[in-house]
Amino acid sequence: MKILKWAGPVVLLVAIVVGDWIRTDRPAHKYRLTVEVDTPEGVKSASSVVSVHPYRGYQPGGKTTSRGDAVMVDLGGGKNLAALMLHDDKGNADFDGANFVAMRAYQAAGRKIAFRDVGSQTGAVPVSGELMPVLASFSNPRDSSTIVRLKHDDLSPLGQGVKLRSVNVEAVPNGLWPLDFGGSLGQPVTRTIAAKLPWSESDADAARAVQAVGFSEAFEPARAFTRK
Repeated sequence: MKILKWAGPVVLLVAIVVGDWIRTDRPAHKYRLTVEVDTPEGVKSASSVVSVHPYRGYQPGGKTTSRGDAVMVDLGGGKNLAALMLHDDKGNADFDGANFVAMRAYQAAGRKIAFRDVGSQTGAVPVSGELMPVLASFSNPRDSSTIVRLKHDDLSPLGQGVKLRSVNVEAVPNGLWPLDFGGSLGQPVTRTIAAKLPWSESDADAARAVQAVGFSEAFEPARAFTRK
């Protein structure tokens, strides 16, 4: 009987804790970033679903964050192209660009929306100009020091006839978060980069890669490749 007496309050407490966690941690929206590349063998593409989380906590000074992986396109023949979760802000490493790329791309496409409206948008829009993420390639994906930065309008180091066709972003439903395991529950955040870049969660290795693409200092450089 004593157990039954406390069962109700315990269940209520758990419900409050879980409910508050969902309120503070759920994404404001998700987006799919897709990279398409023209090659002599045809179009190669890859995409990654990222979730964006505004700060809803109780302490001041919180920031919007995102979760997901960089996009890496297998071009065949040992060649690859990676769109990092990193932007170039006049020579400075910008990790926040990944949080707002969907909103800014929809705005650039002529939609007068605010951050809160991104989740209700439909259709893909181009990512171009200053909104483009840093592009890079690895001669050996297992070695972070083999990274080379590439220009958006010149992928010739990857071979003759290799050109960037497009980078697009599209808002996708949050699904039944945090039970968004796929199918009718909603598309989960993409987690594939660890298999392609085994060192991607190591800040030491990531720092070498980020420095190699032109940024001497970066806080938690692994965020250029994966975000938990």
